[in-house]
Amino acid sequence: MPDQNNEQDLRIRSKVISEGVNRVPNRAMLRAVGFTDESFKKPMIGVASTWSEVTPCNIHINNLAVQVKNGAQSNDGSPLIFNTITVSDGIAMGHEGMRFSLPSREIIADSIETVANAERFDGLVAIGGCDKNTPACLMAIGRLNIPSVYVYGGTIQPGKLDGRDLNIVSAFEAVGQYQEGLIDEHELHQVECHACPGAGACGGMYTANTMAAAAEAMGMTLPGSSSIPAISPDKAVECAEAGKAVVELLRLGIYPRDIMTFKAFENAITVVMALGGSTNALLHLTAIAHSVQVKLTLDDFERIRLRVPHIADLKPSGQYLMQDLNDVGGVPGVMKLLLAHGLLHGDCMSVTGKTLAENLQRIPDLQEGQKIIYPLDNPLKATGPLVVLRGNLAPEGAVAKMSGLSVHQFSGPARVYDSEEEAAEAIMSNQIQTGDVVVIRYVGPKGGPGMPEMLSVTAMISGKGLGGKVALITDGRFSGGSHGFVIGHVAPEAQDGGPIAFLQEGDRVTIDSDTQQITFHVSPEEIDARRRHWQAPPLKATTGVLRKYARLVSSASTGAVTDA
Repeated sequence: MPDQNNEQDLRIRSKVISEGVNRVPNRAMLRAVGFTDESFKKPMIGVASTWSEVTPCNIHINNLAVQVKNGAQSNDGSPLIFNTITVSDGIAMGHEGMRFSLPSREIIADSIETVANAERFDGLVAIGGCDKNTPACLMAIGRLNIPSVYVYGGTIQPGKLDGRDLNIVSAFEAVGQYQEGLIDEHELHQVECHACPGAGACGGMYTANTMAAAAEAMGMTLPGSSSIPAISPDKAVECAEAGKAVVELLRLGIYPRDIMTFKAFENAITVVMALGGSTNALLHLTAIAHSVQVKLTLDDFERIRLRVPHIADLKPSGQYLMQDLNDVGGVPGVMKLLLAHGLLHGDCMSVTGKTLAENLQRIPDLQEGQKIIYPLDNPLKATGPLVVLRGNLAPEGAVAKMSGLSVHQFSGPARVYDSEEEAAEAIMSNQIQTGDVVVIRYVGPKGGPGMPEMLSVTAMISGKGLGGKVALITDGRFSGGSHGFVIGHVAPEAQDGGPIAFLQEGDRVTIDSDTQQITFHVSPEEIDARRRHWQAPPLKATTGVLRKYARLVSSASTGAVTDA
């Protein structure tokens, strides 16, 4: 079926299906789902939807996928919607389910890659909502390297209770407040009923919004995608435009690896540092970089942190939510400010077919008089808040979020637990005292397995009034909603024989964000002796997806990827 109009043939891969006598059976299958003779002359566009009823982050994405399909059709594409899974981090938090959260990133990426390659799609639009969706979609896009656009499903509106804003972290912290007797059962139930009012991802600068902002800074979304609320009419418009844009990328011959360059990752890190994003950004951006064969290390984050101030007063350590930021100019307004001060690479290509600088020329400045984004010459913090620590406890590195903390050093006795459940019980039974360093180990990528987040534990600590008064160290992760003196991603992890495995109860541990050291005060000789007597415990998972994950996954310091 040759192109009758002698126009550019955009079927860079689907031609193996849409032409030739031998492909009659293939085309017969597609006619059953609505394809016609005209459809086969056009590029096949996959629309990867993470729609699901298991989380508010994704409950609306089916409707957004339809808008993307309409947009692609209007620009002479032949789109097909397909689905992949999602896991709700908020629902999985604090129990065995959280071990499946980070592995879900790999499953989503693998499944999108699988469908897009099997069906020979020429282009792709991927739509995500919850925390793992954005990195997973971008990992798949990077592996496929076919013209693609990412769409973020958008942030949730704030909940309202007695004139104050609520979000999901309010609910986690309310549990600690209830256990401490600061609120009663009725107040706790009211928080539960009002924290999440509808569709959209968790509202603060937590992991979902952090990674959406990073995707926009990399040029993989249309301008404004990361801060447009889920239920805004602008989100539906964006989706239709994304469908049009992916066909245009085919015409222009612009591929993801033309966009997701090393400089684009530097832009993403810059925006994450300025906004005070989640520690998970280090894990996910490293994994995305791996998918496009860009070498990104923890040292790159540290280098950029030192020149980028933290300017956004956003939760969890600040006052405002992503919707508030959208109301005063959104992430594009912040990017325009950063570009004007020479902190972004303006020449990076984007999915609009224009450079970042060209996109931002059309963006208004941040609203006059707004109080969410501080001036660059009077920031909340002179450097980025996501600090990479190293030392004899974390030779490959660990990550801390130091926003909102006035104390830069913490030293105290280690309270060592080999599971989150043991630590949670100790906190609830008041065994943890001011000055303690709570250590949760054997919860890394292999040891967890799945590197579970510790939001329940950090929320309990905060709810009991111990925020900033105790430290928490883990080879697991923290939610983007965690804040305080918390250090995660300790590498090598305990399961791999990292030094965190050799800590003993009462060992003195010092965390210093100024020198960026994390140290336990035991002699090298004693550490060596403990190492000689240590044996790796059996992997916790014996079958299924977690067993496969634990056998394949790399260190947190290299993104915890399974295709290294």
